[in-house]
Amino acid sequence: MKTRRIGTVDVSSIGLGGMPMSIEGRPDEARSVATIHAALDAGVTFIDTADAYHSYATDVGHNESLIAKALASHGAGSEVLVATKGGHLRPGDGSWTLDGSPGYLKRACEESLRRLGVESIGLYQFHRPDPKVPYEESVGALRDLLDEGKIQQAGISNATPERIRLADDILGGRLVSVQNQFSPAFRSSEPELDLCTELGIAFLPWSPFGGIKNAAELGSSHAAFNRVAEAHGVSPQRVCLAWMLAKSPVVVPIPGSSRPQTIVDSVGAAGLELSPAEVAELDA
Repeated sequence: MKTRRIGTVDVSSIGLGGMPMSIEGRPDEARSVATIHAALDAGVTFIDTADAYHSYATDVGHNESLIAKALASHGAGSEVLVATKGGHLRPGDGSWTLDGSPGYLKRACEESLRRLGVESIGLYQFHRPDPKVPYEESVGALRDLLDEGKIQQAGISNATPERIRLADDILGGRLVSVQNQFSPAFRSSEPELDLCTELGIAFLPWSPFGGIKNAAELGSSHAAFNRVAEAHGVSPQRVCLAWMLAKSPVVVPIPGSSRPQTIVDSVGAAGLELSPAEVAELDA
């Protein structure tokens, strides 16, 4: 597996997003654990989760606990960078709410530490800006967690270029990642990707296939990806991830998966070389 860098850590160039294994419509635990094990066996060393990846108000942190269990039963825990997030909440009725207050973020981090079973989180990310809380205060909580050793690296999610620069300044140049939505259907994060490339900050595209409901239709919705896929004899989803890797050396896609076969297919993007003409066609 080819690697890329998030801060001081080398990780697999394709990661695994854990959300589909814990929200509404999630599979049984055995299949989810099998999916995580398949990813690890295929060389994945980066897994992204969040305390808000759960279905019910009573199972906050479901995905964090699931990942910790799967890593423990596989034996690969020390080799894997697990990134989690705080600042989003799910009341249990299907909605998403926000709490970016420093006190909440610090408490959430403590709970994530407990569920992951670690003394320090490898990468902790502020999940989404809270309009009720000054951004400086939210990111300041991550700075404090860094200084206290509760987290080893800090990142932000759903950020604008202005907030990327602000967060990096608040963190004293220690911002290592930005996780934004980016896919063939959602390209408005190009400015953030360009800035991350300029600054050497990892860019982690979430929903790289356009979301859980749209992932299977990527090829039929985007003809160029289907054409390139047919030329290489691979899936449009694999082409999509290879296209993202070709756009910048700081990109580390985190496709969500809940089946062993889909994450194994995604991992194949690390070895798929696209020509400059193909990348240009996909960019168009």
